[in-house]
Amino acid sequence: QVQLVESGGDSVQAGGSLRLSCAASGFIFSDYCMGWFRQAPGKEREGVATIYTGGGRTAYADSLKDRIAISQDKASDTVYLQMNSLKPEDTAMYYCAAAYQYHCYPTERIFTYWGQGTQVTVSS
Repeated sequence: QVQLVESGGDSVQAGGSLRLSCAASGFIFSDYCMGWFRQAPGKEREGVATIYTGGGRTAYADSLKDRIAISQDKASDTVYLQMNSLKPEDTAMYYCAAAYQYHCYPTERIFTYWGQGTQVTVSS
């Protein structure tokens, strides 16, 4: 069965950096859209970034693109989200998602599989 397991969330001070990991299993990693989403308390879940594993094409939320980078390690079926210059408003539960879609962008509706999330807390 498909499993997505996030890790790397932590409590950090504003201006710090984190790298989140999503370990995938149960499906062929190639030709999938892998995404990161986040949800803060009292807010709707929003898209952060995606990467298409077939060719490495990436897409980012406009509000975050200057501070984040999504990447993959095909050898370990792992997707990463590097986040720099973290702000308190980045505090949220971060979720990994997967979809068998060539049209790969950070919109929630296209994704089929979801992880349980990893918590990121940014303090001033």
